[in-house]
Amino acid sequence: MNTGAFVCSCGGSCDIDLEAVRDGVDDVDVVASSELLCQDGLAGMSQVIEEYDLDQVIATTPEPSCQDRIRGLADEHGLHPEASVFVDHRETNAWVHDGVAATDKTARLINAKRAGLREEAPSRTVSKDAGNRVAVVGDPGAARSLTDDANVTFIADGREFADVEGLGDVTMERGRVVDIEGSYGEYELTLEARVTDDCIDCMDCVREGPDGMVTEFPVDIHPDAPDGEWTDTCPTDAIDLDGVTHTVEVDQVIYPGGRDDARGGRLGFYTGPVDAGTVAAVESQLGGIEKPQFLDLEMDVCAAGASSQEGCTACVDACPHGAVDRPTIDSVEFDETACENCGACTSACPTGATQLREPSNRRLAREVEALLEDDSDEGLFSRGDSEGIDTQVVAFVCSEYAMERLRAHGRKAVQSGDLDYPPILPVSVNCTDTVGEAHVMHALAAGADGVAIVGCGGSCLHSGPDPKQELVDRLNQATTDLGLGDRVGFFAPEAGNPEAFVESLSGFVEFGLDETPIPAGDYEATGRSDTDREEPRPNPDFDSHGWTLESVRTILDHVEPEREVIRGLKDFGVMDVNDACTLTPTCTNLCPTDAIQRTGEGELAFNHTDCVNCGLCEEGCPETAITMHDGLDLSLLPENRGGETWVTVHEGDMLECVRCGKPFTSVASADKIEEEVGDQVEGLAPDADHSVFEYCSDCRSRLLFDQGEKR
Repeated sequence: MNTGAFVCSCGGSCDIDLEAVRDGVDDVDVVASSELLCQDGLAGMSQVIEEYDLDQVIATTPEPSCQDRIRGLADEHGLHPEASVFVDHRETNAWVHDGVAATDKTARLINAKRAGLREEAPSRTVSKDAGNRVAVVGDPGAARSLTDDANVTFIADGREFADVEGLGDVTMERGRVVDIEGSYGEYELTLEARVTDDCIDCMDCVREGPDGMVTEFPVDIHPDAPDGEWTDTCPTDAIDLDGVTHTVEVDQVIYPGGRDDARGGRLGFYTGPVDAGTVAAVESQLGGIEKPQFLDLEMDVCAAGASSQEGCTACVDACPHGAVDRPTIDSVEFDETACENCGACTSACPTGATQLREPSNRRLAREVEALLEDDSDEGLFSRGDSEGIDTQVVAFVCSEYAMERLRAHGRKAVQSGDLDYPPILPVSVNCTDTVGEAHVMHALAAGADGVAIVGCGGSCLHSGPDPKQELVDRLNQATTDLGLGDRVGFFAPEAGNPEAFVESLSGFVEFGLDETPIPAGDYEATGRSDTDREEPRPNPDFDSHGWTLESVRTILDHVEPEREVIRGLKDFGVMDVNDACTLTPTCTNLCPTDAIQRTGEGELAFNHTDCVNCGLCEEGCPETAITMHDGLDLSLLPENRGGETWVTVHEGDMLECVRCGKPFTSVASADKIEEEVGDQVEGLAPDADHSVFEYCSDCRSRLLFDQGEKR
């Protein structure tokens, strides 16, 4: 694929050196520039596209009208509609950085865009059929607005609607909502009322009942209404003060006063104020939906559990949209149509069972590596000089509100002329929930001086308030233990208040970071930690555990760790086994990554590099002999043990079968079983030379068969 990069200075309003940017762009077929690319420069751009037979165009402009002109030109040359991509060299770059830094950053952004495009995933879609049944709880306006296209069920929720007009085309349901279950296309609402369906709307209870306790339309009785003779007025015995429940099945729900267990909201379930956008969203999803497939799933490596034992719950705990469920204690299911592409499950998953398709971890890795330049004289600017970007901080930026606010800050900078912040190197992510320990450790291994996570803070639609504080605290503990000190920060630019963001980011970049000892430009991640093993792990590339370990190993080549056990890395665990262990095979059978094995010599061995700290072994151990401790123990890595991957965590004596000689269980386990059930099996083989507990299962079966024949 032939790719061309086109750089613009927006009529001189962007203080960048066009020639220097051209010199700094790598790995494209041609780089051209213009002071006004989207107007006077279009003719030259057309000539370059034709001369170099370009298939893809990277242009520097954030302005939608300019982007439309460039797309139109590309279309005239027969390029694919998505072959034109753009870099913001203005609002988050030249308008808030000085000319030299903006020039350096513009070239890096183009290089990162090119690197990312190489890893772009082909699009796929998922779909789900649904009906046009919509439940509206207590909002007559929303119900009326949907009646033309939807089959609306209006749920009174205990309120009076006798004087409300326009509800003739809806199905009215009495009762208060007590529960809502299900998902898009399959919601079930449970309603509780004090009047049954035998009601004929005769109004006798309304007239005779306690004031304010009985609604006229629909007829229903308040839960606190007192019992009394008035209840006998009903000619159909439809009054039931104990309450009766019934269910309503619908495809979508509008419940302004309701609460949603999914903190980020669920597909087809709308709470809070209802506006035109809510109605439009409901209408767009009538009959079913088709949407991009956001996830790649490889459930064969999932550590959710086994044998009715609960293991890793990371994805279920992380998902803010109710798109991940545990139908059983040891299984996980994803509703891909309910997924909102925030990446929370993917950054939390240690094994790679769930990964974002776009941007994939591989794409993010390549963009980070392309943004970071080494400190030799070969780059556009040399690090350590006063020019260019001295402190290299990779910033994972939320593509929703955070990016919008940064652009607004840039526009304000143009007006005021005194707003600037350090030239951080942005990598766009769907949401800061996408970012996990693997992304941060990789950026540091690639030579970043620091990592800034730039999100929407308390207004985040997915994470809620202070979404990444726990991650930042953990990773700063890890970087400190590695000898790097604090290197990670979370920043939330506020709408209309750029000064606070500038102050906090400047303090982090200019006063909180020393130059990293890790050189940039030397590390291209494979996303694996097992490239030197004969039998690699079955996990996909760039799973959190393997990618993190690869990055930490790269960091260790350049630092002196302050501790042997690196804390703060949740995907690593150290196994401690006490003397209660009887060497039952439970933990080995449960371990989803085969990080535990029992040998015939009576040893329990543990593989720290493969353990993802899911906790299944600790949870399932019948003797409660196992305790898992968080952290990456450097002493247990094979490179620090002469290449040995396995470490013995418990030793015991194995019992050999008295007939065939095969080791079949531990002495401790056999003694325990004999103590518990020995009196119940006494006499099963009275003529045997040994106890039945001294035979393996095969020989024991043969022994009992022979004894039975003799009798």
